Amino acid sequence: MATQDSEFDRNDRGLGTLKPYRGVLTPTTRRVRIRLAGSNPYQDELRSIVETGATPLETAISRRSQQEEAIDAPIIVRLFTGSRVSGPVGSIPRGVESAVDEALSRLDRQGRKPRIPVEIIRKRGLYRVEVVIGETR
Repeated sequence: MATQDSEFDRNDRGLGTLKPYRGVLTPTTRRVRIRLAGSNPYQDELRSIVETGATPLETAISRRSQQEEAIDAPIIVRLFTGSRVSGPVGSIPRGVESAVDEALSRLDRQGRKPRIPVEIIRKRGLYRVEVVIGETR
């Protein structure tokens, strides 16, 4: 599990682990997912995305700069909905940032767009964003 970040509500800390990766942080299966942390403040944004029915949903994030890496800044996630980029919808949980950074590098090396598929799920009445990082294999 990702390092628990106490700045978020207990149910909004995200979910992820580095166990389902091999080699240079390559997901072992296509089912590997990371649930974003800090999505509670963005419920209106997530609701509007779900209501529009936009598909496919993909991340609109970039790799951290050296300055951001040095201060361990959170990776804020926005979504590309096909026609627009949303506002922030959460952040990558602490401890699994390197897996996302490596996935973006892998996509770039393969000549693919640096976008990772996501699914918005409803859990306990709130919307949560799951990054389907296994699709970057």
